[in-house]
Amino acid sequence: MSDPKFSTNALHAGHDVKAHGGTRAVPIYQNTSYVFNDSDHAANLFNLSETGFIYTRLNNPTNDVLEQRLAALEGGIAAVVTASGMSAISTALLTLLRTGDHIVACNSLYGGTYNLLSVTLPRLGITTTFVDASDTANFTNAIQENTRAVFVESLGNPKLDVLDLKAIASVAKAAKIPFIVDNTVATPALLNPIEYGANIVIHALTKYINGNGTALGGAIIDAGTFDYGNGKFPEFTEPSAGYHGLVYHEALGPAAFIAKVRIEGLRDFGGAASPFNSWQIIQGLETLSVRMKHISENALSLAEWLQGRDEVTWVNYPGLKSSKYFKQAQAYLPKGQSGLITFGVKGGFESAKKMADNTKLFSLLANIGDSKSLIIHPASTTHQQLDDAAQESTGVTKDLIRLSVGLEDLEDLKADLETAFATLEK
Repeated sequence: MSDPKFSTNALHAGHDVKAHGGTRAVPIYQNTSYVFNDSDHAANLFNLSETGFIYTRLNNPTNDVLEQRLAALEGGIAAVVTASGMSAISTALLTLLRTGDHIVACNSLYGGTYNLLSVTLPRLGITTTFVDASDTANFTNAIQENTRAVFVESLGNPKLDVLDLKAIASVAKAAKIPFIVDNTVATPALLNPIEYGANIVIHALTKYINGNGTALGGAIIDAGTFDYGNGKFPEFTEPSAGYHGLVYHEALGPAAFIAKVRIEGLRDFGGAASPFNSWQIIQGLETLSVRMKHISENALSLAEWLQGRDEVTWVNYPGLKSSKYFKQAQAYLPKGQSGLITFGVKGGFESAKKMADNTKLFSLLANIGDSKSLIIHPASTTHQQLDDAAQESTGVTKDLIRLSVGLEDLEDLKADLETAFATLEK
């Protein structure tokens, strides 16, 4: 098959059954290191003149299947899997950037990412300007001479803003810098950022792609479309002191970035994925398209129901016709708008906390993307470390409840929320 479709790739891409002992299911290679044929074979592997496995911190057969599958689903040339979503983001950025560099990012980021960019990276001399992504001109205006990346989430968490990726990609392209998109909430089942100009795609595989709350993982997927030889990225055009003088752009061309992520990023920062976790994530990936369709349908119906509740002051879901992101969602997410809903509760901060404390099916925990429904009050938990201004810029208000809608029966989810609403009246 020359051009298999999404669901077929989710089940088969990257797994050559003949190369894995005839196994129909992907095996778990729970292994740290690999025997070389001889010293010349080992030297060729380290010199990149021959492909193969060296050490699981760098590559592993189970991880390799997951990497090939993700690259196929996102339309990239290659991928690297990591220990977590945050490991994917930090490894990608630290591979790409150096002291003195600057990032332009949307302000509607997951709290951990926001903290990495606003607090941790500045200690290393890498700064970020956060902008309101609703106006593409904000990205243009924020770019400086030392800007070396534009970073966004395709569907913001928890702001749920749907970005005009094509327009932002044009800004990054004009500035000759990579456009990095975290596609965790949308997943490749609903959106492929590379189709709209993204150069690098990030995933927290822990979320929807795994889908069952059992394994941490992250991924970096390279579109292979960025020219690192444009004069702005000496790490790729000058001999690497960290890899025996290799000039990445010269030797590897379109694959320069993803190769550097693996052979220097994973080697030096150590954020390798566990083969067992990769195997768990592969199980979830096989059913991603089916799950995301059902989850999106459940979320839209639940959002419409919430709009009619007296206890609710507002509802935010990009699939709602009342959403200011509805038109953008129809353009970028026509197959579904994923499973996150946010809404405001009358009574503000304390009522929102009480709401989160009194559900049964909706589990109160700090995760999204599980097949089971989840609930949290971000202002007191996931975004607690941000000051009021930063919380507001990321879309977090004191009364906000975030739901991660799962696969349960819709009527049972409504009944569970009704029980929690009843506690507010008391």
